[in-house]
Amino acid sequence: LDLSNCSLHSVPPGLAEAIAAVVLDLTENPLTALPSGSFLGFIHLQSLAVPLTLECPGGSDAWQKVTVGRSSRLCQGQRNSCNTSVELAWLCPENSVCAPDGPGLIQCLCDNPFHGYKCLREDTFPMLLFGGILGTATMFLSLLLWGTQRRKAKTP
Repeated sequence: LDLSNCSLHSVPPGLAEAIAAVVLDLTENPLTALPSGSFLGFIHLQSLAVPLTLECPGGSDAWQKVTVGRSSRLCQGQRNSCNTSVELAWLCPENSVCAPDGPGLIQCLCDNPFHGYKCLREDTFPMLLFGGILGTATMFLSLLLWGTQRRKAKTP
């Protein structure tokens, strides 16, 4: 994805739709900063060129090789932050596993059969029970309103 020399003052909001990008060029743009969530989900990004004034997203530890040229900085070979940093291991709760989510970013995914807040619930969501209660409450409320409001309806 070549966005070089596009007069970008900030990262375009539509960039989030390009998470499948492998190579991204942002050089020759008057960018002042790269917000930390700009590359959320860019797990396939292997080469990123940014203006010299900016650092590689996630820092130099998030990349295998950082090359500084005359007018740009080239970040190559995105590292898996889950494997490289021991201190990130405590961020994921029990019953979950760390997964990369972009340069220097991680996400915690629940192991099967756990789900919910902090992966504390086990088994699957009780869809039949939930649907039954919701359907019964809706039918009861509908019949109640029909019975109490039908006398107010005018007949022709």
